[in-house]
Amino acid sequence: MCLAGISFATKEVGVKRHFIVHERKAMPLEHFIDRLAAFEPRDLPVVSLYLNAQADQHGRHNYDLFVRKELSQRAKTFEPDTPQRESIDEDLVRINRYLEQRVEPPTQGIAIFTCSGVNDFFEAIQLESPIEENRLFVYDRPHLYPLARLLDQYPRYAVVLADTNAAKIFVFALGKATSMKELQNVKTNRSQVGGWSQMRYQRHTENYHLHHAKEVIDNLERLVRDERIENVILAGNEETIIPLLRAEMSKELSTKLIDVLSLGIDTPEQELLKETLNAYRRHNSLTDKEKIEHLIGEYQGDGLAVAGVPQTLAALSNGQVEELLIASSADALQFDKAEVEKVLQLYAAPNAVFTTLDQRTVADELVRRATQLSSSRITFIEDANELRKIGGVGALLRYRVSAENAAPYERSDAISTAEALIKTDTLKKGDENVGQGSAEKRSQAQRQGK
Repeated sequence: MCLAGISFATKEVGVKRHFIVHERKAMPLEHFIDRLAAFEPRDLPVVSLYLNAQADQHGRHNYDLFVRKELSQRAKTFEPDTPQRESIDEDLVRINRYLEQRVEPPTQGIAIFTCSGVNDFFEAIQLESPIEENRLFVYDRPHLYPLARLLDQYPRYAVVLADTNAAKIFVFALGKATSMKELQNVKTNRSQVGGWSQMRYQRHTENYHLHHAKEVIDNLERLVRDERIENVILAGNEETIIPLLRAEMSKELSTKLIDVLSLGIDTPEQELLKETLNAYRRHNSLTDKEKIEHLIGEYQGDGLAVAGVPQTLAALSNGQVEELLIASSADALQFDKAEVEKVLQLYAAPNAVFTTLDQRTVADELVRRATQLSSSRITFIEDANELRKIGGVGALLRYRVSAENAAPYERSDAISTAEALIKTDTLKKGDENVGQGSAEKRSQAQRQGK
């Protein structure tokens, strides 16, 4: 991680302005997840290790014992003198070396993914946002679900903290400021003169403030456009600077404004992060409800939505999904195993083998296909009660696939999307536990007139 400082000054209509830009450069987590999702499974174990790196009251980390104990025990489940055992034994050595030599002080969470038997595959990321508990997963590919959820918990957004002569524009992501631009304009003082002189001075001051607000918003507009930021928060005095800033915002930028906070220009960065992150999460909880209502409405009308694990996997594989809505806990995913296996086989890469099919691996596969095959936004729903009714996952679609181009799963005897995902009265008694998406049995029942 490097810290770069750039400063310069410009001169215009007698007003001095100074900009200071701080950038903390690191690989964006989105790109890191993309790289992991592209991993091609082999017949070798892949270790996914998530560690809480927050120091205790004595300033020490407590993950060392967990790593040594858990990874050693997992390694023993592989037969000695096999490629699998050799790979995971080497993984243990490399992980311990990394943790001893490479962890930096600000780190609160660490994620490591390694499979030494596949071209010495080793990827690690250190985060300033916390990982709540130590977790170890051993599977044939990286376990992405916790990492993708972390990205949703600590989103990327822009904040303007301003008064009438100064402003700071932050980009926050993963629980820290990734950039900050500071704008300082001329400071106007109160005048005690009266009459026409006071009126002229007041107009002069107002012009300074208006010019300052315009410049702040111009900088914000460029930042949002160049970095494709979707959410903005304004912070400052709601009687003086906030109205001026809002008046300068374009219609497009105004649609990205999610909250306004009353905070002083000297608010410390960590306090600003805390207040704005809370504001973002309040906004997000409301939009989550709206998204679920929209999803269910589209799904019920057989519109641009799918629901349940099988259909969502199929739509992701087709590249149709605009946004994936998934429960924040993989335990909320409910599905018919046979139907999910069917979809995975139809859309599997050559020689792909799914050795384990449970809620965790299915959640991972949904995230992987959203990232790699559909370039979808992923939204984790904290209050998933409504989402549980449709299997814990659904997706809003970009488009429908025509009948002639539909994937085999979607062509199952011309049953509609809605019919393929809900129980019908045409099922024979005893078929009640078929589960969501059992299109073939529903089709047979309909053809038999039962």
